[in-house]
Order: sequence, then structure tokens, then C-alpha cells
Amino acid sequence: MRMTAPMEAGLAVRDLDRMLAFYREAFGFETVADVHVPAEKARAAALSRGGYRVVRLQTPRGERIKLLAPDTPPAARPEPTEMILDRADGAYLTFIVDDLGDVVARAVAAGARPMTGDDPVEVRPGTYLAFLRDPEGHVFEIVQYADIAAYRPDLAGPAA
Repeated sequence: MRMTAPMEAGLAVRDLDRMLAFYREAFGFETVADVHVPAEKARAAALSRGGYRVVRLQTPRGERIKLLAPDTPPAARPEPTEMILDRADGAYLTFIVDDLGDVVARAVAAGARPMTGDDPVEVRPGTYLAFLRDPEGHVFEIVQYADIAAYRPDLAGPAA
């Protein structure tokens, strides 16, 4: 198998406008598509009994997320657990950055709630992270590597 584009992740949301504003302000995403899918197609795709709106957001490097809002409000989310891995269906987005503190501050200013306290956690030497919840409770991780080339040599670029 050959992937033909970078992976995209989708998030079901209740308040699309609020979530669009959050991801734009917190991470600088830009809207690349805004589409309404009618009920018949939504049912065939196993996404919604009614129609839904999907907005694709992209970073300058090409990473994308999709925010999907059904025409009929979705069921209530289960109560969040304190620990991410306490739920078998736990999932989260990871943003790898070179300015962890600034990104966390922007995300909090845009409405995120920190899960890991005020300071980044060093989970292993040179790897720092913070977990937060967006305004609707989706979990996301912000990671900074002291040496991105050691973690992802494919992204390091040519040697100087």
C-alpha cells in the first residue's frame, strides 16, 4: 500500500463555529474546504442519520484535521476520565512543535483546559509534552523533541 496524502483525523463536534475558532487560534489552521453532505450520503457513509457539515483545516506543512458537525446534534459525550488510557476507546491528536510553551499558552488562551498542569512533562530525556482538552473535551497532545532528527530522521532535511 502507498499512502497518497498525509493522514487526516476527524473530530465530531457539537458547535462547529466555536471549534473552528479554537483550532484556528490555537494552532493556526486554515480552512481548505467547507462542505455539506446530504442525509442520504451521510447514512450510506455510516456517519450520520441526517446530513452533516465537514470543514477541513490545514497547517502550512500539510497536516489536516476535519471537524464534522451533524445536522442533528450528536449524543452526549461520555464523562471524561481523569486519565486518557482509562477508556478503551481513548484517542487524541498529537501536534509536534518546536515551541511547546508558546503553543500551550495559545491553546489555553483560545479555550483549552490543561490536563498535565502548568509545566510540560519530560517523559524521557529531551521529550516534553502537555495534554489538554479542547472546548468540547477532545484530548490533544503537544510534544517537543530536543532532537527531532532522532525521533523522525525523515523530517530532518538535508544535513547542512
